[in-house]
Formats: sequence, structure tokens, C-alpha cells
Amino acid sequence: VVRKFHSIPLEWTVVGKDGYRHFMLKEIMEQSQVVSQILSGRIDFENRSFQLEELPFSLDEINDIDNIRLIGSGTSYNAALLGRYFMETLSGIPSEAETSSEFRYRQPIINEKTLVISIGQSGETADTLGAMAVAQAKGARTITICNVDGSQATRMAEAKLLMRCGLEIGVASTKTFMASIIILTILGAYLGQKRGFIDKKTLSTLVADISYLPRLIGEMLGNHEPYKKLSRELFRYEHLIYLGRGSMYPIAMEGALKIKEISYIHAEAHSAGEMKHGPIALIDDRMATIALAPQTALYEKMMNNIKEIKARDGIVVAVSTEGDDELPQEVDHILQIPKVSELVNTIISTIPMQLLAYYIAIQRGCDVDQPRNLAKSVTVE
Repeated sequence: VVRKFHSIPLEWTVVGKDGYRHFMLKEIMEQSQVVSQILSGRIDFENRSFQLEELPFSLDEINDIDNIRLIGSGTSYNAALLGRYFMETLSGIPSEAETSSEFRYRQPIINEKTLVISIGQSGETADTLGAMAVAQAKGARTITICNVDGSQATRMAEAKLLMRCGLEIGVASTKTFMASIIILTILGAYLGQKRGFIDKKTLSTLVADISYLPRLIGEMLGNHEPYKKLSRELFRYEHLIYLGRGSMYPIAMEGALKIKEISYIHAEAHSAGEMKHGPIALIDDRMATIALAPQTALYEKMMNNIKEIKARDGIVVAVSTEGDDELPQEVDHILQIPKVSELVNTIISTIPMQLLAYYIAIQRGCDVDQPRNLAKSVTVE
């Protein structure tokens, strides 16, 4: 028997909180460095383009792809939902996102022209591995976005895009979610570049925007006071609604998931356009709403949703763009993010969701690293 040896990176052998109170906070604070590591070797700064040497697909094979399916569970499913926006916007390929557990058992209509992208921190999630097997049995091409090289997912897939996060101890994923959406952005842009869907000017702007992310995220992580202050107001609530539109909807879903996981507050996320179709019946002064409302193309529609909630005595916390003077007059609390491009806006809106969940959980006295009833990797159905 001849066995292949894999080197274990040093960062996978060193486990410590580095002075932070919790692993989760340490991992949130590592995200600027993680993004830098992800970008390394994947952006050609001289030619203002993207390069993914990890992908073994030829140009003909890339052009042959006519649909993309993104699959994952939990946080990885939220990343897949956001990836759907990135794939269609940047590559022009029709895309769908689905939980691995549903994709696995519903006999999806896919073929050799389908690219299936699986997402998972551990690479060992049972449903995702099962879904990958279904995809391969039907002839689909497969890529996995994973944090653990040598895991089952990385051995099964035709190509692997590693997150380069190092060990993530906290059960609630933070830096691996950030890594997933950054890699999905790069992958979407790379496919669009190869297929000629993105022109050189747009490509250059994308490279500049993504290259700025490590510094921008680092700056945002430098001030926790707004989140600490707001957590002292919100930790008493037992019900929260998260709202977003467009690419902000998956970020709202991730925010709701984080608050459920570590603070045990009942939270649900909705596309803001669906509020009138049922969820608005829940609004009263005992239900707080977290509204993702930066100044994007859908800003006015989000503003209308917020006014409807306030008209029903709802409490609204808004994530808004710095310099927005209108939104603060309509809501109870504001969390500001820098004014950047719409794509970068979506990515950095993850930070307020993570920090708010963390500090609310601390106020409630919860174990943020090991929340009840949850495991870091779900290896059984």
C-alpha cells in the first residue's frame, strides 16, 4: 500500500484565543487577514484580472457550462444563496442555490453542462457529500469550496478552492462564511472573465474593489462600541426579524442564523418585499427588526418597508451607509458601514451581523463558542 502524505500547515496545530475572551471573537477579528490570504495568488494585479490555477477546466469546458447549482447547509447555504447573485451578475450563467439535504433527494435535472459548487467548512457534512455524489452520478462538473484540504469533499470534487482560514473553533461559522463569499466572488468574476461576459473596465474595477477589502474589513473591526451599546438594548427581545433585498437578503439570513445559534433568540429572515405577504402581522413593540438598508439600487424600497414597520410601532435597527442623513430619522438605532460599491457593500454587511450577534449573546450569558445542541461538523443525517 502506497499512501500519499499531506503536510499540515502550522496554523492548524496551534490553538489559542490570543488574548480574546472567546474563539468566536478571535475568528471574527481574523477576517481581514483571511481575506488577504484568499486573494494571494488569485488576483493578477499587473493585468487587473483574476486567476484560479486550482481549476483544471479548459476554456471550452468553461464555455460549455450552461447552468450552475450551489449547495450547502446552514451558513454554507446562506453563502450559496449569495453566490447565486455573484454567479449570475459576474459570469452571466443561470444559477440556483439549494440546501444539500433537499438537492440530494429530489432527483435534480442536471447533466454534463451543469457546474455544481458545494460549500462547506469541514468537507465532511453528510448531506453535502451525498449531494455531490448525486451530481457526479448525473455527469455534472463539481467544484468544492472548503477549509480542510484532504477532507472527503476535496477528494471527491474535480476541483477544490480552499478557504485558507486556518482552524475555526467556534461552532458558529464566521471567518469561513466570509471566506466562502469572497471565493464565490472571485470564482464568478473568473468565469465571467473567461467567457468574455465582463469587459476590461468592469474587471479592473472589480479587482480594485476586492483588493481593498482586507483594509476595509480591518477598519470596520476596529470599533466595537456601537455593537456593545446596541446589545444592551436588544438582548431582552425574544423575537427578531431580519430584512434585506437583493444580495442583502442572504446576509439577513446569515444574521438571523447567527443570532439563533449563539443567543437562542427566535429570529427569522425575510426578503423585505415579502413583508406584506404575512410577516408584517408579527410587528409590534415587542418585535425588533434588523433592516439591511445601505444606499444601493433598492434603497428607496427598503425605506418604504421600514416606514411601514414604524407605522405599526415596530422597533427598527438599520444598517446604513455612512453619510446617509435620511434613514437615521426614520429608525430607532443605526449601525453604519462605509460608502463603497454595491458588491463590496454586500460583503462588508456581514461584519455588523456577526458583531451584533456576538455581543447580544454575551449580554444574555450564553456560551458563544459551544452553543447548546449544535456541532461544528454534521457528519450524519
